[in-house]
Amino acid sequence: MAEDDVTLTGAVKDKLIASKEKWAREGRLLTGMAGQERLPPGQRLVTDFPVLDLGVQPEVKLDRWRLRVEGLVENKLALDWAAFQALPQREWKNDIHCVTAWSRYDNIWHGVAARDLLELARPTPEARFIVFHSYDGYTTNVPLEVFAAEDALVAHSWNNAPLERVHGGPARIVIPRYYFWKSAKWVTRIELRAEDQPGFWEVRGYHNNADPWLEERYG
Repeated sequence: MAEDDVTLTGAVKDKLIASKEKWAREGRLLTGMAGQERLPPGQRLVTDFPVLDLGVQPEVKLDRWRLRVEGLVENKLALDWAAFQALPQREWKNDIHCVTAWSRYDNIWHGVAARDLLELARPTPEARFIVFHSYDGYTTNVPLEVFAAEDALVAHSWNNAPLERVHGGPARIVIPRYYFWKSAKWVTRIELRAEDQPGFWEVRGYHNNADPWLEERYG
């Protein structure tokens, strides 16, 4: 294991995974009811930023951080931190919604637009899906058009401060239109594919699409 990784006991990780798989089987938190205009069904508003992960928070030093964009692209990217920061930097303000039923309004993100990365990588005509790979071994999947939307980004800052390790720093995916498990923390590789490949939670009972307004918590 790389020295940047944090060792997690198998028992703790297995317990976390088993609990969420049980939620999926039982349909926990599903309401079937329409929410407020801004709050999706079954969600509650919070003002803090809850921390959820697989029980491991990898410490990735900036001098070793890399972001790769590869798979079905004409121009594979391998960006170090300086190259990532040299790309056009943008700001977004959005709401986020977690499958565990919390939502947080008015988050301010700074980072690189997904569209800018894709423009550099130039997806081939066969590319239709994306799998995100994280430093902790986590994966999750979205259609290419979802990541290519104007509100998707790779963020390095939250509310005008560098993204903390507990929230996915140095950099994480942000896709606000979906439940937040699709916004992979500690991202290191963006893989473009012709066929869909469900990720870590998707193969453990979570919905493949994850639209909070349709309450797509579980498959």
